[in-house]
This record gives sequence, structure tokens and C-alpha cells, in this order.
Amino acid sequence: MNAGRGVLALLGSGETSPTMVTLHRELVAHLGGDADAVILETPYGFQVNRDDISQRARDYFRRSVGLATVVAPDTDAGGLSAGVPADSEVGRVRDQVRRAQWVFSGPGSPSYALERWHSLRLGEILRERVGRGYGVTVMASAAACTVGFAALPVYEVYKAGHRPVWLTGLDLLGALGLPVAVIPHYDNTEGGTHDTRFCYLGEPRLAALEHELPDESAVLGIDEHTAVVVDLDTSWVRVWGRGVMTIRRRGVSVPVPGGTTLTVEQLRGLVAGKGSGEVPPTPRCRADGAGSLGTGGTGGAATLQEAVAAAESRFDDAKEGRDAAAMAEVAVELESVIAAWSADMEEDQGGEWARTVLHGMIRRLARAAARGLTEPEHTLERILDPLLGLRARLRADGAYDLADEVREALTTGGVRLRDTSEGSEWRWEQEAEDPHTASRPPA
Repeated sequence: MNAGRGVLALLGSGETSPTMVTLHRELVAHLGGDADAVILETPYGFQVNRDDISQRARDYFRRSVGLATVVAPDTDAGGLSAGVPADSEVGRVRDQVRRAQWVFSGPGSPSYALERWHSLRLGEILRERVGRGYGVTVMASAAACTVGFAALPVYEVYKAGHRPVWLTGLDLLGALGLPVAVIPHYDNTEGGTHDTRFCYLGEPRLAALEHELPDESAVLGIDEHTAVVVDLDTSWVRVWGRGVMTIRRRGVSVPVPGGTTLTVEQLRGLVAGKGSGEVPPTPRCRADGAGSLGTGGTGGAATLQEAVAAAESRFDDAKEGRDAAAMAEVAVELESVIAAWSADMEEDQGGEWARTVLHGMIRRLARAAARGLTEPEHTLERILDPLLGLRARLRADGAYDLADEVREALTTGGVRLRDTSEGSEWRWEQEAEDPHTASRPPA
């Protein structure tokens, strides 16, 4: 089978979300045919729900990308095949990773993954793949955190309060002359009122850790729903996605926006701190398309939170326009969006909140349907014109008490009047908003 040119793709987050479908399809198509594809479960291999995470990943790649995958188990976490000696199982996993045309690894604990990969010598095999430019290697989230010469123990620092330190990374980028510490989730905002940028480190801790890095090195940050794609054959590097790649040295950052293509040599210059700190211009790909994996594709798909907010706005507009079909269509589309995001391997990205919003839409649509969305135009308007005419004549004749009784009767029926110099305007009384729709997206 054709392994294609070697590609290393580093994803900041969203590896099994709708935002990355286009990129995954492009990477798989780059192989030029059917491929042996392996999901390396090690980063989350210690979790009791690892089988569910792996299955969701397999389903995602099968449905969204058309790629059949197998799981290379974490052999010290209950992944051993029944009756198979440990040494044989470890050898089988190594062989899987060495031979696969496509290898993927994603969320979990960087420190756990590093410990396992060092002890099982899988790090050597991953470095070999990148060094000889073989196949497609996709490292996302926690796995992306391991690929530099130094790595962050994210769980220990953010979850358990350990002192921030650098761990020895896999140094997959060392073969490219890039001494970097890779930090995914670089623009994370989950903390709300506290700083969770830089993979949950925050500015003070990252600034302190930077001083422990060698002078010739730098931090390579990758925003969420963003990828850095390295064509190992042509040495093109492309930033793909919603955010930016950031090269940071001693607190000085150079952002490289999505859609930018540069050479590995230019990236080495940024890492070394050479130049004025400006983003290098995007070079032209060769006309025959033999350059990197294209220069387009900024991957502008919405996050789940953005998709829900847009759906709420469209639903409100449809309700204001009393368009029942449009309201129903928005609800159906939102359900499809929530289903698409359910395959995401990472922790909940707002699915419960999104379903709460969807349920609120359905309730509002049901109440509106029960009342009749076209009620004011098709029923009330027929009787309101003569009633308002009668009220106007009563007021002109000075019979204000009778005019007020007409107004009160209309108010009881749900009609609100506003008197102007040109006459009376009316509107149908809007019902109170459903409290279920007032919930906020997760921080």
C-alpha cells in the first residue's frame, strides 16, 4: 500500500469534532488509497472509560472520514489480549505503530503517555516515523503536548496543584531542527474568571517555566481547533484552522495565523528568534500542486457554543416572523449539530447545555403551535379594525369610560394597544420566555 509522503499533524484540540473533519479527510486522501490506520490509546489508557473513548473515535473516523481503524491498546491498562504474553502484546503494538500508514493519538494525560511510551520504546518508533518521513502521524491535545523536547505535566499542575516543571518529551520535531516545547489548547478560555491559556497553565506559570528552557529553544503554541501540518517530504509547514500558531521566546510572541504556509527553515528562524518578529509571507505552492498539502483551508467551522448561539438567533428571528417551518428546521439542524459533536473524545464541550437549549426551543415551538402562530393576522385583525374604529369614535365623542372598557376587553384577550397621534397600534401579547432557554454555555 502507498504510505504517501510523510506528514506530521499537530492539533491543538477538537481532534474528533466537526471542526477537523475537512483536515482529516485531506490527510487520509494524502495517502492515496486504503490505509492501515491505528489509534494509539495510551494518553487515556488509564481511564476506566477508555473503551468508550476509543469506540467513539473509531466511529468518528469511519463516519466522517471513511477510515477504518484499529486500536493499539495501552498494554499496562487492561489492554492485553486474553492468553497473550505481555512481551508478545507489546511487540504487536510496536509493530502496529511502525507499519501503519496512519497513526493517531489524542486526549488524556501527557505525563502518563510519556512514561508509557518511554518504557515501551514507542517513542523511538514515533521518532523513526517522522525521521524517515513515513505515513501520516496525527498527534492531538495531550499527545501533541508530548512531541517537543520538553512537555508539560498538565494533569498534575492543573488538577492536582503540583509545581510546574518540564518533562522530557518525545522530541519528534528534533529531527527537523526545531527545539520546541509544544503547548496545545494555547488560547483556552474555559477558566472564565481565571487564566487557563497555555494548556491551563496561565501566564505566570508559563513565564516562570520559560526561564528553564535552553536559550536556543522556544514554545510552540497551537490554538484550539487549529492544526500545524508539516509535510516531511517538501518541508512545508501549514497552519490550519480557526486560530494561530504562536512561537514564544521569553515572553515575546510571534503569531502565525491560520492559512499561513511557511518553510521549515523559516520556522527554525522564528524558533531561534531571528528576524524582526514579523510573520513570514506565505510562499506560493508549485503550480503542479506538489508543494505542501495546499495553502487554503482555514477550517472556519463553528465551535459547538457558536453553533448553538447562531441557532438561538435564527430561532428567535423565525419566532418573531411567526414562521413555524423555520423554527422547526432550526431545531432539527441543532439536533444534528449536537449529534456531530457527541463523537468528540475530549471532555464535554457543552453538549448538556446545547441539549437544554434545544429542549427549550421545542417547548417554545409547541406552545406557539398550540396558540396558533398566525392567530393575530387571520383572526384578530378581522375584528380589531372595527373595534379600534369604534373606540376612536367613542373617544372623539368624549365617551372615555366606554373607550377604556373596549381597551380593557382587548387587553384581557391578549392585545396590547399603543395610542399615537395617527391612531392606535396593536400587538399580540408575547408569552414569558422559557426559563430553560436562559441557561448559559459552560465556562
